[in-house]
Amino acid sequence: MSEAVALRTAPRLPADAILRATGVLWFIPALIGQWVFAFYIAVQYGGSAFRGDLAAWNEIMHNGLIAGDVIGNLALMVHIAIAFVITVGGTLQLIPFVRNRARSFHRWNGRTYVAVAMLSSVAALWMVWTRDGLGTIVNDIAISIDAVLIMAFAWMMWRTARARRFDEHQRWALRTFMVVSGVWFMRVMYGFLIMLMQGRPPGVGSNMDGPTDIAVGFGSYLVPLALLEIYFWGKRTPSLAGKALAAGVTTLAAGATAFGVFGAIMVFWAPRIAV
Repeated sequence: MSEAVALRTAPRLPADAILRATGVLWFIPALIGQWVFAFYIAVQYGGSAFRGDLAAWNEIMHNGLIAGDVIGNLALMVHIAIAFVITVGGTLQLIPFVRNRARSFHRWNGRTYVAVAMLSSVAALWMVWTRDGLGTIVNDIAISIDAVLIMAFAWMMWRTARARRFDEHQRWALRTFMVVSGVWFMRVMYGFLIMLMQGRPPGVGSNMDGPTDIAVGFGSYLVPLALLEIYFWGKRTPSLAGKALAAGVTTLAAGATAFGVFGAIMVFWAPRIAV
């Protein structure tokens, strides 16, 4: 009987290993893209702030710093500063070497990550509903749902860590990473579409209010979440066909992410970093 069990289990081992490898394959372009994005934030926003040229922010973003809007401007500054911290800190949380060999750093970085994710979400909600921005109320709703998901997932990540349910904690950490990275995924999706179409994609409005803009607004966090759940399902299912399907989907996600990251670097980040 033990031999029969071994024969049934043996094929799953390489299938599980292949699935894990596709997860790493997906993480690699995400890591590169996130760190380039963090460098872009440091150069564009941190560099101009260091020079005392905060007015340069308004050349980059719509409705940046507004005269007389003290709370709104403070929320914007907090949001940008946190974007850098959370982008670097989030990727470090997911690297196994850091998690296994620097456990004290992992714990404190995780606590910081949860705190700044919550604070960033509150700042984002404040800016969305107190300032005129790009898009319509549908875009505001998309951003607000993402902010609520960030707070809910970060809370679950913290609770499961406190309860020492580490497998569950890791899943919530990955979900949190996906929704926190919504702004980054949005740029990657636009980078993907621009490279694919070799120019402005159809359905993009001048005020970010076209059907493509709305789809990207919701898809920037819902699509990565859905792909992540397929990956989790592949790890749970005993079916070899299911594991192969999940590995295939994750591999496609890795390729699409790499293509989108390349597009975002070429279109959005590199030209401004080089200036």
